[in-house]
Amino acid sequence: MQRDSGPGRWIRRYRPRPDATVRLVCFPHAGGSAVAFHPWAAAFPPDVEVLAVQYPGRQDRITEPRVEDLAELAADVLPELRAAVGAGPYALFGHSMGATLAFEVARRLEADGAGPEILVASARRAPSRHRDQLVHLLDDAQLADHIAELSTANSRLMADVRARAMIVPTVRSDLRAIETYRCPPGLALRTPILTIIGDSDPWTTPDEAHAWARHTRGGFELRLLPGGHFYLDDHQDEVRELIRTRLCRRVA
Repeated sequence: MQRDSGPGRWIRRYRPRPDATVRLVCFPHAGGSAVAFHPWAAAFPPDVEVLAVQYPGRQDRITEPRVEDLAELAADVLPELRAAVGAGPYALFGHSMGATLAFEVARRLEADGAGPEILVASARRAPSRHRDQLVHLLDDAQLADHIAELSTANSRLMADVRARAMIVPTVRSDLRAIETYRCPPGLALRTPILTIIGDSDPWTTPDEAHAWARHTRGGFELRLLPGGHFYLDDHQDEVRELIRTRLCRRVA
């Protein structure tokens, strides 16, 4: 599998397109990795280059310490992300934890005067909508059960002893980062936000998703698709098309 052609640790280019007119940077969910977006690199038309963020503590970064603070994670990825997108237009997509992380990255990029064309927040309630649920404090068995309940694919992984031993600590660290995150009051981007959720997601209600509208002055849209927290597994083509059409409007 093709790795990022540069020396960076954070960004993966599975299908480099140096002549692309726009770049889409994708942030994985808690416990996830950049490889989840490998199929996206080929699925978009040639004028879109897909970049995927690789968090430390997994896959080829398994020996690196995991980051358990979302603001620290956003600050760490920023220099390499800036270099990767260059001066051209770009967009951010994040699923679950990745959506909030993308939001934190977007506000830092806006502060530099070069914000994204659009932020796509998938399967995540608005940054200001906090729940007093500390899943990261569950014991290993309970956390494994929680992971298994989120999707059929997760259930299969948690049935594998070796996979469970690797995944549970990583998910716990990521959940600690997202569950201890607090959004600064009144924070709103200039960047437009498209929020997409599964209509039966127990971790994000339509009301919690619509609250993303408070975090942008650039326009807001909410789309509901059939499914739960990992609705994306069954609707990747539809989500990619939603992103593609909105990018076309922004950079045409």
